[in-house]
Amino acid sequence: MSATLSAWTRRSRETGFTPHVLMKNAHIQSIAAGIKLRRLWIRHRARHFLARSRTIILDCGNDVRLQGTHTPQTDGSRGMVILIHGWEGSSESTYMISSAARLYDRGFDIFRLNLRDHGPTHHLNPGLFHSCRIEEVIGAVKAVQERFFCRRLFVGGFSLGGNFALRIAAGAAEANMSIDRVVAVSPVLNPLRTMAVLENGLRIYHDYFMKKWRRSLEIKRRCFPETEGLDNLSRLRTLWEMTAYFAPRHTGFPDARTYLNGYALTGDALRELTVHCHLIASEDDPMIPAKDLHGLPASDRLLIERTRYGGHCGFLQNLSMDSWAVTRMADIFTLSASGQGY
Repeated sequence: MSATLSAWTRRSRETGFTPHVLMKNAHIQSIAAGIKLRRLWIRHRARHFLARSRTIILDCGNDVRLQGTHTPQTDGSRGMVILIHGWEGSSESTYMISSAARLYDRGFDIFRLNLRDHGPTHHLNPGLFHSCRIEEVIGAVKAVQERFFCRRLFVGGFSLGGNFALRIAAGAAEANMSIDRVVAVSPVLNPLRTMAVLENGLRIYHDYFMKKWRRSLEIKRRCFPETEGLDNLSRLRTLWEMTAYFAPRHTGFPDARTYLNGYALTGDALRELTVHCHLIASEDDPMIPAKDLHGLPASDRLLIERTRYGGHCGFLQNLSMDSWAVTRMADIFTLSASGQGY
């Protein structure tokens, strides 16, 4: 065994999370997490938390504005948690509400951030969203830190939001940010491989993202009709065709492959971490191949927690569809706020 793999193994562990026998299927986990019935139940349970929330628009530098939802504690706080949703999600996604409400109950202030062109924010910035816009998301984190005088700051993310959260941690020192801990749930690791999985795997995931992306671009066209290339998108039939079309026009990269590699976490992207990061991933994730975990650098600042089951951002424990990952994130941040380690 190589020294690198040995070091990786020491920083990776398999948890004992086991869902109800009827919830073990990866696709059930991934799809059930977002069904309407669960969404309504989560929002009902979180109704008092949601009532205390208010919309904030952040100045993220370079004339970029991002919108989020702030929910402060009424009496003392353990610190601020910034949560970041996945691609074509929003601050109102079920996993965002569920995790935010749980963390709020633990005594944290919460800021649920919308990435550019997600949620009702297409009108805020003329340029299109793409996944390499890390500078403006770091700018949003700094803006929250400065605006709310955060004594302690934590960042949590899901799927693409988990990818952003880990890149925020990687850029924290250069941006002169103090972050206590980052938790990433089912983060995108190798975008090129995830694209291949979406293109060739179960069609429901591919078609879901195609539908959401096209809808988002249509909203953007109505807000900024002068934006290049937003007409007649129906001729582009796959996520790869869409990415190949938009990458050279709107991302600053010459082609889709270079763009997708631009936000990969494998290789050296996380090698110089100065922030303690906790990555939660399931081995049966239908979108993020578990083998990509071995492409991450061995780092004393990165702990990888693997589960046998969980799907993509699922981790549903029981037939009530409670999320183990939400509880785990809350436990990690609570321990950190108390000055304890992993």
